[in-house]
Amino acid sequence: MNHIFLSDGRTFILAMDHGANFSVLPTMKKPGKIIRECASAGADAFLATPGLADKFAADFLGKGIILRIDGGVSHLGREPRPLQTVIEPEEAVVIGADAIVTMSFPGSRFESESLAAIARNIQKAHRWGLPVIAEALPRGFEGGEDARTPQNIIFACRQAAELGADIIKTEYTGSMETMKELVESVYVPVVILGGAKKKPEQELLQEVRDALDAGAAGVAMGRNIWGHENPAACTAAIARLIHEDCSVEAVVRELNQCK
Repeated sequence: MNHIFLSDGRTFILAMDHGANFSVLPTMKKPGKIIRECASAGADAFLATPGLADKFAADFLGKGIILRIDGGVSHLGREPRPLQTVIEPEEAVVIGADAIVTMSFPGSRFESESLAAIARNIQKAHRWGLPVIAEALPRGFEGGEDARTPQNIIFACRQAAELGADIIKTEYTGSMETMKELVESVYVPVVILGGAKKKPEQELLQEVRDALDAGAAGVAMGRNIWGHENPAACTAAIARLIHEDCSVEAVVRELNQCK
């Protein structure tokens, strides 16, 4: 866990695991360069695939590696299918991971497969002292009017903790009040994800600031950073929000100077 969280109890996790299921081209043509620059700029750990962990090991600069263990589907698939466990926790240890990440989709069409898999994998990982991040999202990516209500997000996160997850990754609930309720309702660290869509800088940074002020332990973001025109500068800005408690206005000024 000390390869993921700094002494202040917070973490900045950069998600680089999208390429196992989605097209990340042309933005991520040179993943090693992005990883090295963002590790130098202030990322504490990375969500990674086996290919990245193997081929670009030196570029992580000793930062934490959190291996994505579920997959087996892609954006080209025509029929919805449940995610499969494609890497066993023991194999993640061999690869050199500091932790693993897996999905938890209560309320989705495949919730029985999803929840059974996460429960099994947590127990397998803990035999090796390997922490587990659960990406807890009610109804997965299937949508629905109640898919991202604060109460359902809180339920999904608490359920993942009950199944044994050590860290929860989930969406920002939409307000500081409900985010605080989430943090107080879940007895393990909670980090917020960046979302599928690229957000304006001001909106992204304010969301991070509000989540931290509500008690979140950090962020686990990807495309809003590696898809940025200057990933290293964006990384440095978010790192200052997390570890130096800087204001949004201050880091926006720094980003504008970089441009």
